[in-house]
Amino acid sequence: MPSSASVFAVRAIGADVLALLLAATCAGCDAPETLLCASCRLRIRAHPVATSTTAGLLVRAAMPFESVPARCVRRLKDEGETRLAHPLGTALGEVLRSALEGRPAGEVAIVPVPTSRAGFRRRGYRIPELLIRRAGYAPRRLLRVRRTTADQRGLDVGSRARNVRGSMRARSSGGLAVVLVDDVMTTGATLDEAARALRVAGVDVLCAVVLAATPRLSERNAYASETRSK
Repeated sequence: MPSSASVFAVRAIGADVLALLLAATCAGCDAPETLLCASCRLRIRAHPVATSTTAGLLVRAAMPFESVPARCVRRLKDEGETRLAHPLGTALGEVLRSALEGRPAGEVAIVPVPTSRAGFRRRGYRIPELLIRRAGYAPRRLLRVRRTTADQRGLDVGSRARNVRGSMRARSSGGLAVVLVDDVMTTGATLDEAARALRVAGVDVLCAVVLAATPRLSERNAYASETRSK
């Protein structure tokens, strides 16, 4: 029979868990007592968008970076809510499977864009790698950051490209084919730098897959698709 002390400890843990659940709010709409309400969960399912970086790298995004998806990504990145990595990773996984379709298992490496040392110290985890694992794949670290860059927020297209140019280095892996993965794409400057470093190392970069792309890129691509279909 459990001692009164052990019963008390179990009850205390249960009370703490209940308090945590009651304090939670939906990452998408702030509805109380839930991490993600049913309506917002539907909003972060994969709605694939095909676009490209300024250098012409093909990019497949699982969803546009706006509204509910943007709030969920920010909660994951800025507030440490790693439980959101599961539904977000599921959406990413759908696009990854599409990108890998027709290729034998294990033939293509899934390479995350590297996280800066400061970003890793601040969060304690690497977001692209976490999303890849939640998508059901194993990330392969071929890239590393070789120098610190300025915050990309607020920079225009040209400034973003100059800011990250030469900031990454890749391990030599001649003949290997890879799909690059990142969390959010704005202009694609970071993806272009990652692709450049990999190609210098002899790697064949097939395309990039991101969780979300900014509305500007998504809308531009959607308009182009509609135009081609008319």
